[in-house]
Amino acid sequence: MSEASIDKQTLERSHLEILKKLLSTMKYGSVTLIVQDGKVIQIDKTEKFRLKD
Repeated sequence: MSEASIDKQTLERSHLEILKKLLSTMKYGSVTLIVQDGKVIQIDKTEKFRLKD
């Protein structure tokens, strides 16, 4: 395995860890991945809070 593919896997693993953390703390909302040139460059989180009557 080349060094480039190892670095790519490490980056992907770190992105997955960030996503897992975001999703585990959200009850309602959305997560958007921003991709440029085949790489995740930004992760946006929009969280909603439901109000009870």
